[in-house]
Amino acid sequence: MPLTLTSDRFRSLRDGGIEVDTAPRRLSEYSYDASNYRVAPVAVIFPRSVADVVAVARFASEQGIPLVSRGGGTSMAGNAVGAGIVLDFSRYLNSIHSIDLAARTAVVDAGVILSTLQREVAASSNGTLTFAPDPSSRTRATIGGAIGNDACGNHSVRHGRTSDHVLALDLVTTAGIRLTATRTGLQATDQADAAAVTLASTLTAGLRQLAADHLTEFRLELGQIARQVSGYHLSHLLPEHGFDVARSLVGSEGTCAIVVAATVQLVPQPQAALLLSLGYDDVVDAARDVPTILAFSPAAIEGIDEAIVQTMQARRGLDSVQGLPAGKAWLYIDIDGDDPVAVAAEGEKLLARLRENGRMRAGRAVPDLAERASLWRVREDGAGLSARLASGGESWPGWEDSAVAPENLAAYLEDFRNLMAQFDLTGVIYGHFGAGCMHVRLTFDLRSAEGRQIMDDFTRAAAELVVRHGGSISGEHGDGRSRSALLPLMYSPAMMGAFAQFKALWDPNQLLNPGSIVAPEPTVEHLALTDVPNRAWRTSFDLTPVGQHGSEAGSGLDPFSHAVQSCVGIGRCRSDAGGVMCPSYRATGDEKDSTRGRARVLQDMIRGSDTVQAGWRSEDVREALDLCLSCKACSSDCPAGVDMATYKSEFFDHYYEGRLRPISHYSLGWLPRWLKLTGLMAPLVNLVLSSPLGTLIARLGGVTTKRRLPRFHAASAWRRTLSPSLSRQASTGPADVVLFVDTFTRGFRPDVAGSAQRVLQSAGKTVECSAEACCGLTWISTGQLSTARRLLTNVAAALDDGTDRPIVVLEPSCAAALRKDLPELVPTAAARRVSKRIRSFAGAVTELAAGGWQPTWAGGQAPNSVTVQAHCHEYSVFGANAQKAALTAVGIRDVLEATGCCGVAGNFGFEKDHYELSMTVAEQALAPALRALPPQQAVLTDGFSCHMQVQQLDPNRQTHHLAQLLDPARTASTQPKDTP
Repeated sequence: MPLTLTSDRFRSLRDGGIEVDTAPRRLSEYSYDASNYRVAPVAVIFPRSVADVVAVARFASEQGIPLVSRGGGTSMAGNAVGAGIVLDFSRYLNSIHSIDLAARTAVVDAGVILSTLQREVAASSNGTLTFAPDPSSRTRATIGGAIGNDACGNHSVRHGRTSDHVLALDLVTTAGIRLTATRTGLQATDQADAAAVTLASTLTAGLRQLAADHLTEFRLELGQIARQVSGYHLSHLLPEHGFDVARSLVGSEGTCAIVVAATVQLVPQPQAALLLSLGYDDVVDAARDVPTILAFSPAAIEGIDEAIVQTMQARRGLDSVQGLPAGKAWLYIDIDGDDPVAVAAEGEKLLARLRENGRMRAGRAVPDLAERASLWRVREDGAGLSARLASGGESWPGWEDSAVAPENLAAYLEDFRNLMAQFDLTGVIYGHFGAGCMHVRLTFDLRSAEGRQIMDDFTRAAAELVVRHGGSISGEHGDGRSRSALLPLMYSPAMMGAFAQFKALWDPNQLLNPGSIVAPEPTVEHLALTDVPNRAWRTSFDLTPVGQHGSEAGSGLDPFSHAVQSCVGIGRCRSDAGGVMCPSYRATGDEKDSTRGRARVLQDMIRGSDTVQAGWRSEDVREALDLCLSCKACSSDCPAGVDMATYKSEFFDHYYEGRLRPISHYSLGWLPRWLKLTGLMAPLVNLVLSSPLGTLIARLGGVTTKRRLPRFHAASAWRRTLSPSLSRQASTGPADVVLFVDTFTRGFRPDVAGSAQRVLQSAGKTVECSAEACCGLTWISTGQLSTARRLLTNVAAALDDGTDRPIVVLEPSCAAALRKDLPELVPTAAARRVSKRIRSFAGAVTELAAGGWQPTWAGGQAPNSVTVQAHCHEYSVFGANAQKAALTAVGIRDVLEATGCCGVAGNFGFEKDHYELSMTVAEQALAPALRALPPQQAVLTDGFSCHMQVQQLDPNRQTHHLAQLLDPARTASTQPKDTP
């Protein structure tokens, strides 16, 4: 039975200043990790100090409440969820206390993100040292989580596991006593604490006796291969290993003690590295070459298959994967050292040897840093990319990271593929080929009882298979709820008894992460997709999965349910660097404001669970979505393709049905309607808004008074910027290009229309303008979808003219709406035809340059450098490199991109309740970029929101649209203007 407690039971903790959250929405967010499981906690606690952890441990011990330690919540084995209290260390307990370069050590809190530690170590050591473990989740996984699972990473061939780099662990026991485990024993953290001294002595005696009683089992069954992560690492207690208590606890998944801090070893960082990219016909052929590669002492041997690559390209564009040779499976080999010439020579020797083997289809060195980053991102996003494939299918963990000795890998994979065929399963295979550790996501049907039984039977058979090959059930992610029940297939009864004794010595009341490793529940218990009602959720967006392929094909699974279930908990939205997602989480650090947190609350809404109820009327869901900026970055940055902006629009459309909306939904959401009025009397409107009356109007409209308001233009202003030859060109027949002059351009930046027309004409194109329709963007972002659908239906009718002429849209957000939202809200053939013709202006420039056109620059040559605020919608719908590609194509060598949401995001940053967060988001990329620029240097801001944020942050800064930058009418003394 689930454990239930009233919030009053936690009053003593709250009175002590400890942050305890028992809200239904919060419990939903923490009911999941990155596994197949869902277990609702009774409370989530955010400790700010070790003293808080001690108090919580004592409280839980007295109350008999289980405790689950959690870092980034990226566990794929279900070992970061539980029915008691979840302790989230990532939010506050995340300090780096010291970095000792001479000793090559660091002392860090459990909640420190791995990539943050690596970044700080690199900065302190001038790039000469690093913390070695680098799992693909390192940008959101914590030190505590890495210790819990004994994480490894891409370079484990060289550096091994986390346990190889842990020197000491600061612990809090289940009784709330502080101990420190070292490489040679166990001691009280504070020698003046008599209870801690006594417990350390008692535990030491018990652990020594445990090792003495099981010398044979520890020596024969443990530590047999490099990636033997399953079970407890008790061989470290053996005399020959120096009674290494610290390492015996690494990989214990929070079941023995609470890790609050660690002292870790740092390693030298080679100063030269080269990536080799190798193509094979399949993963078995690739595995057969691993022993040859290992003889060259590489730092990494990682592999992927074609399904992952195809999904990355489908989601982020063909240019998102660069540098792959011919093949259907690929290996990445990192060769490193201190001499670049020697490293390159070693790479060529390896390639020559592999050609002699005859299995490699093609191979090449990848010296270009951009190509290397592109390739590594494909590998690192493998878990999410394989969850929802480009084909429309879905796959799940469950047999996620088995491991064998590398020399046995090819034989194991052959047998494993045969086993999949026996169960009529397919899988996406990728992972750490050099360490013999394979990640596999399989096409289990977790929604049906039959499918869950197949998963149970398959994992048991797979466990027996890997053991026959001398391997480990888990090679990296731990046992957790996925594999703990399978441990008796790998270990003897005596060893299983030793595991239970080890757990009991540390946690006699069995309160720490119960169900992992010792006394587990069946593998199919608590699966998140069990008993999820398959009701029809009426939606405005067409969210039908691509092709209806995969395990859900023909099952009648509701498209909205399928869409929100696409979040599998990978947690890239919690990363603090790289990409754009998720700006609100980066600003607040609260799981509530991550894409994952929002998706989990939506998933519980669909379940009709005890944590989140009321369906479309759920206040919990509305609260979770409140700070979503609708930037759309998640739709491309999220490896699983979660599109929270769309889900937010859909939810708000239902939530506010028959209700009075926030006033900003009328003032800002209806902006195109107001622009028709302001266009008739723009001078008067500008005069009023610049007076004290304008402040009152802003307040009444729900608009912040802290932000500069834009100036309005006359309705005909944009037409006066056009070339006189436009009408003559259009009259001679269909023009080459349709220039869609959107509402924002017409109302606020009319000069951009004329500039764009002249750029297109300079490339020899005839241009036809279309300006009477609206893309409905402001209604979409505020969830007023009936109006948006009507407007988009009109757009489709107006633009579907029987030609395939490109439609060039000046405002990136409008272009994105017409490309993506149009066919989803108006699922007609006409809408689909129009959607395919849409180009952002940057995309159009790239196409023109590919055809041989180059602009005529003022002064005769292109600017040396340009700074760009990348627009989120263009980034997500048209590709992360849309602006950079355009600028590079026209000869600009140095492009500095402020990659990150500007913070305005349409109406969001203008709403009074969101202004402060908007400015905090701007500090992630845009504001620092502006401060680093010379005052006279202009910034490229194709998006009107981005333009307004730049003006807010730096009122004297000049901004250009790309069309204005390329406008042939410009001279050296004439700058483009976008204000009246």
